[in-house]
Amino acid sequence: MNKAQLIEAVAAKTGGRAQATLAVETVLDVIVRTVAAGEAVSVTGFGTLVPKASPARVGRNPQTGDEVKVPASRVIRFRPGTRFRDLVSSRSPMPAFGNCIQKAPKTPRP
Repeated sequence: MNKAQLIEAVAAKTGGRAQATLAVETVLDVIVRTVAAGEAVSVTGFGTLVPKASPARVGRNPQTGDEVKVPASRVIRFRPGTRFRDLVSSRSPMPAFGNCIQKAPKTPRP
């Protein structure tokens, strides 16, 4: 699924393509800006995006065996939420309707 398809899927549930476009682009913009600023973004049920610093190191060119200096960089790590992971691995059944990452309602005590 690409961004346009995501917007279409959101528009089908919300009723308007303009609102869906604004919502999707705003959420993605906030996530990118937050992670780029060095903070983690955690969405309950979905997962966590965490920026991680990768220190400078000395690597080797596999063809020549020469040492190569690899500069320090920042990478992004995604850790999926438990519910998301269970749905993808088929440990939990995908609900037929409704929000799939929302927790099931608590059953009342007898």
